[in-house]
This record gives sequence, structure tokens and C-alpha cells, in this order.
Amino acid sequence: MTDLLMPKATAVWLIDNTKLTFAQIADFCALHDLEVQALADGDVDAGIRGYDPIINKQLTQEEILRCEKDSEARLERATTDLPEPTNRTKGPTYVPLAKRGDKPNGIAWLIKHHPNMKDSAIIKLIGTTRDTITKIRERTHWNIINITAKHPAKLGLCTQEALDAAIEKMGDEVKAPAEQVAGIAELP
Repeated sequence: MTDLLMPKATAVWLIDNTKLTFAQIADFCALHDLEVQALADGDVDAGIRGYDPIINKQLTQEEILRCEKDSEARLERATTDLPEPTNRTKGPTYVPLAKRGDKPNGIAWLIKHHPNMKDSAIIKLIGTTRDTITKIRERTHWNIINITAKHPAKLGLCTQEALDAAIEKMGDEVKAPAEQVAGIAELP
């Protein structure tokens, strides 16, 4: 579950509106007991407005009442049936205008040195189209005369780490069928 939204503001609201102990509030808000006490005394962050965890579905009134009756009980966050947010994947990297003309050279290098690399891996690595890769492979690109194979990381089209990862992944995919064939040949 994600962290509590605005823990100090939630602590201020709980201090002002409930009979919970400082230890219970500190435990729920992931703060230190002394920090909660300082918030209650107004010594720290005096201008913080309370943030109602009940309205924001982080806590229920029943849970607060249960913990007010038992000072040893711990507050449990309210559960939700909403799916957890997913992190977005990093999109294509920006390639400056001056470097975009170098993309065919990087593609040519990948095709020359790693002919088994899938088009999808090249697309992800360099940020090009399948059509461009096909034209360079078939040597029908409009500028094929001027295309020379150059290392894509040295051209600044990708990082060396990304290139190594793509090559390693391709190597694993190439080894897997060979191992399967070797395993079949050993069968009686």
C-alpha cells in the first residue's frame, strides 16, 4: 500500500479531533512520538491545517473509536477495492535534431554486428521505425550510399548500458533455442 498522504497534517487532525494517544498517532502517521507531541503543543509546524483521513478514505470512524477504547491498539488503514497505481514506463528518449540524421548509421551498425537482433529491440534502443530498419536491411533506404555503420552509443543515440542489456537479452534468446536443440539431440 502507498504511504500515508500528508502525515503531519493527518497527525494534526487526529490530535485535534480524537482521543488517541500520541503513540497511536505516531505509529499510524509514521512519525516519532516526540514529533507528535511537539505538533500538539504547537512547538513545531504551527501553521499546519489538519487533513481528515476519514474523508480521504485512509481511516474509518469505527477504527478510530476502536483504538480510542484501547490505548494499546494500533490504527489500521482502511482498505480500498481500487487498484494500486502503476508506475509509468519511461517513454522514448529525446534525440536532438542534430543526432537524428545519425540514426540510420546506428541502425546499420546494429544490423552489421548483431544481425539476429529483433526489430523491436532496435526500435526500443534507437527510437526509429520498423520501415527504416527494413529499408536499411534491404539496402533500399533513400540515403543508403551515405550510411556508414557507426556505434550507436558513441553517436549518442543510446547509452552503452542499454545497448549491452539489449545484446545480452538477444544472446539469451539465441542460446535458448540452441540449448533446446542440444537437449533434443541427447534424448535416446
